[in-house]
Formats: sequence, C-alpha cells, structure tokens
Amino acid sequence: MKRRQFLQNVLPAGISLPSLIAGFSFNAFGENSPFVQQVLAPYAETDHVLVIIQLNGGNDGLNTVIPLQYFSNYANARPNIFIPEDKVLTLTGNHSIGLHPALQPLQQMYADGKLRIVNSVGYPQPSFSHFRATDIWMSASDSNNFVNSGWAGRYLNNQYPNFPAGYPNSSMTDPLAIQIGSTTSLTLQGPAVSMGMSISNPTNFYNLISGVQDASPNSPAGKELSYIRTVAQQTQQYAEVIKNAALKVPVQGTYPTSNTLADQLKIVARLIKGGLKTRVYMVNFGGFDTHAAQVNTTDKTTGTHATLLARVAQAIAAFQKDIEQLQVADRVVGMTFSEFGRRIKSNGSTGTDHGTSAPLFVFGKNVMGGISGNAPAINTTVAVSDNLPFQYDFRSVYATLLSNWLCVDDTDLQTIMLKNYQVLPLVNTIGCKKAQNLSGDVLVSNYPNPFSTKTVITFKTTGGHTLVQVLDTMGKVVSTLIDGTYAAGTYTVVFDATQLPSGVYYARLQNMVNQQVRAMLKIN
Repeated sequence: MKRRQFLQNVLPAGISLPSLIAGFSFNAFGENSPFVQQVLAPYAETDHVLVIIQLNGGNDGLNTVIPLQYFSNYANARPNIFIPEDKVLTLTGNHSIGLHPALQPLQQMYADGKLRIVNSVGYPQPSFSHFRATDIWMSASDSNNFVNSGWAGRYLNNQYPNFPAGYPNSSMTDPLAIQIGSTTSLTLQGPAVSMGMSISNPTNFYNLISGVQDASPNSPAGKELSYIRTVAQQTQQYAEVIKNAALKVPVQGTYPTSNTLADQLKIVARLIKGGLKTRVYMVNFGGFDTHAAQVNTTDKTTGTHATLLARVAQAIAAFQKDIEQLQVADRVVGMTFSEFGRRIKSNGSTGTDHGTSAPLFVFGKNVMGGISGNAPAINTTVAVSDNLPFQYDFRSVYATLLSNWLCVDDTDLQTIMLKNYQVLPLVNTIGCKKAQNLSGDVLVSNYPNPFSTKTVITFKTTGGHTLVQVLDTMGKVVSTLIDGTYAAGTYTVVFDATQLPSGVYYARLQNMVNQQVRAMLKIN
C-alpha cells in the first residue's frame, strides 16, 4: 500500500487540514505525534537542494550560446543582431560553441567545471504562446495535455504525502519549497494543494526578519487589518522558522547591485546556510521577450539582451561564490529555464520572434561540467519560420535532477514525470544513482540522403528505452518511428515522407543518456 493511501485510511481525526493564510500553512495540533512523525518522514533522505531560475519571456538561445561550428550560416541568418566571432567567449576544450560576451562569469564557471551547457532543449509540438509554453515547462506535460500540477509539486507531494495535514512536524519543520520574487507558480503546485510558499519580493523578506510591517491606515479598516496581521503572524509557523534561519547568517558575500535576480539568490543562499530543510527554491527574472531592439546597432554585443545576460551571469556567479564561502555548496545544484527560444532568423526590428528549442544551464560544485549535445545546426538558407530541432526533451533534465540529485527512485520518478524520460549525465550522483557518459559514436544515419519519398534510418542503441523521431524545421515532431525498449544493437526503420512537402527534416535519436540529430533532405 502506498504511504499516501495508508495515511488516508489510518490518520487519527485529531490531525486536521491546516488553514492557509497568505501562502503560509499552519496546524493547530497533531504534529508532535510519534505516529505522524514516522509516517510523514520523506522517502529519500537527502539534504540536497535544487534552485530553479526562470528566465521569463523566451530567452534567445542562439545569441546566448553561439554556434561557432556554423558561424557563417548563423551570421547570414541574423545580419542585424549576430555577435561578431572575435567577441564570442570561447570554452576550454571546445570549439563548436561559445558564449555571449556578457556571460564572462559563466565562462569562468565552465572553466572551473561548475557549469554544464545543455544544447537545444525543447519538446515535441512546441507552443509559441508565453502562457501555454510556460505551463508546459512548469507542469512537464505534453503540449496537447493540460495538467494542473507542477513537476516539482508532484515530487514534493510524493516525498511529503498528505501535505499540508500534519505539517510542520519534527521530521519536516520547514517549508517544502520557497518561491521568491513572485506568487507561487504552477511548478510547485501539487495534485491537490500548492506545496510551496512565496515571498513576493526581497523587501518583504527583510521586513519579515526585521519585524517590520507596512503601516496600517488610522481608520476602522486599518484596525481590522492590524488585527488580521496579528492573527496571521501568530499562526505563520513557517514565517518564524524562515526568520530564525535568516538570523543565523548575518554576513554574506558580495552581490551585484541593481540586480533583482541577485537579490533573490542572496536570500536563497542565506536560507540554505541558515539550516532550512527546504528542498526546492524558485526565483525568476524577466524581460527576455526581445522582439525589438535586442542589440544596439552600433555594437551588437551591447543592448537589452546583453544587459539581461550580464545580470543573470553576475547573479549566478555571486550566488555560487557565496554558497562556497558559506560552506553549503556541496548541497546545491541550480538550473535555468525559459519557456521557449527564438527563431533562427532575426526580424527587421533588430529582434527575434518566438521560437522553439534553446540551451539551458545547470550549475554547481557537483555538476558534471561540460556540454551536452552538439552545436545547433543552421543551414545555408533559413526561412523566416524555421526553428531549431530539439536535441533534448526538457523533461529529461527534470528527470535527471530528480533521480540523480534529489534521489527519487525509478518507480516514483515515472509517476512524478508522468512518463519515462531518459536520465542524462548532468550531476555527480553523490548518494544517488550513477549516470553514464554520452557516446561519441554515430548513432543515427539515413540512406539515401537526399531522398524523394522514403529513406531508411539506421540507429544504434545500447539497450533500454529507445526513441526515434522526425522533426521539421519548425521543431515539430512529424513522426515518431520508434518508442520502446530494445536490446543493444543496430536497427533500421523506414521513414515514409510521401505526404510531406520537400525540405529539410531531422532524425532524432534518444537512447537513455545518448542522443543525436541527423539532418535529412527530401527533394521532388
């Protein structure tokens, strides 16, 4: 019997569903029961912490991680915004990609082995709507399914069943997740209730730990407001533990000023060092919807996008340095995500329009530094509507962090992620499962190429779950040819493109940690 079912059947009536006030949860009685402490203990005993950084608006991946391997085609597709080749930051031991010049702090983290770049992250049938795409990334759902819970919320619900009844308790005294800088998002939504709490902005955090409240108006309504605040403060047990944790860390490292992302990450570092058992922190930074004036025409390395990237890099680097000085870096891994990338071609307003796949960063002391995937391939000619095919499903990144960092077992992992996704070599598996290395072999090819109606795709699998898809230049999956468990070996499958228009298509193979993309050309 699953623990959640067991709880529903045998929990004593004295344990009641807590009230919710301003995103904080509290319970009047029952949390000290030895029975409750035993059954509410988390499945995976780990002190690991995951920090999620949301880049709102759709970050332009091609000007963040520049495809040096296809630089001339990149420059031709983006004549008014491309980053000059001699300004691109190179990466130690790699010549296929480079970083935007504003990302120098991340270049150093890469050199130190504390940054992994995951190229071309996306999903089948991508949405170009900010709202829908964000929901997809937060829920980890397929684009044609609407799921009302978030991937991190389902994880926390799995680890801490029956929440919020019986919480806080001696096994888990602290918030399960904390979001800073906005209201609690879908990412932290469990199947029934939100599994996290939010601190709407850094000012409210510092007011909390200083005991400062905004003044209430001198009116009958103001007196009622003061009374409600007093009652809420008395019952907000999580507010008290946050305050206590923060007060344990009066001194931190230096963070950049006028940087709202840095302000949020500074709080996260303080709370981790202060001893909170919180598993997941989420912060956000906006402004990435760069349809126009993405660069300055006189210097393409500067402008709106460069300013945004500089603030992200400076904030992450300051956070990493701070948690190292606070001696908690062994426990922390962070990741970035944005709801989509941008089109390959720039537009006439020195900007970029909504696209599909884009790179993301995973960072920390226990990250397996390096690069996942290949430089995104750009053809000699690019249409306005063309997009990059994805190399990695974003849910594989989530599954990896849950499995290899937060130590979720395989059975629970598939339940949390709704499907089976491959685990990638992203983090050192301290106390969890071990990851494999990516293969450098040719894993997928096709013949003939170019072809007119049909082509035979040959793929190599090391065994286990194997997926072969065909994508068009807009990043949409037009055919799933293989999706199942295979014994190790080499196989073939016929791709029949009779009903498809002429043009470039991509054969994408994913086999456990291994992935490759093969360009194919259909001609009349």
